Amino acid sequence: MTDLFAPEGGWRVRILDLSGGAEANIVEEIGGFPTLMHANAFARRYVRDSVERCRVPGMDTKQVLEAWFAFGEDAEVIDAGEGGWRSATELGDFVDRQATAEERDWRSLDPRRMDDGEEEDEG
Repeated sequence: MTDLFAPEGGWRVRILDLSGGAEANIVEEIGGFPTLMHANAFARRYVRDSVERCRVPGMDTKQVLEAWFAFGEDAEVIDAGEGGWRSATELGDFVDRQATAEERDWRSLDPRRMDDGEEEDEG
């Protein structure tokens, strides 16, 4: 699939609870991403933020990774095949280097907030 052929309703990102607290580890699915690039960027930032929420001062990289696998959340673009972003490709970098605020800002890419933002600006 390519951006030219987005699924009906847009691309969807599935959020997975690595702690096993949700049914089939699925926390939620977020739809409405107009392009695969947008969905991939959201998934990447979401996981980046999750890694940072698991990081505690003084942890080494192994401890950060273990904390993320125990308590973090992963994200995947549904039906994107090889074009979908995968946390495994960047997880090593994520645990090695603390993220900037921009790298963690998945909320600005959330299509649900984009709809809300238009209404908020009017009021």
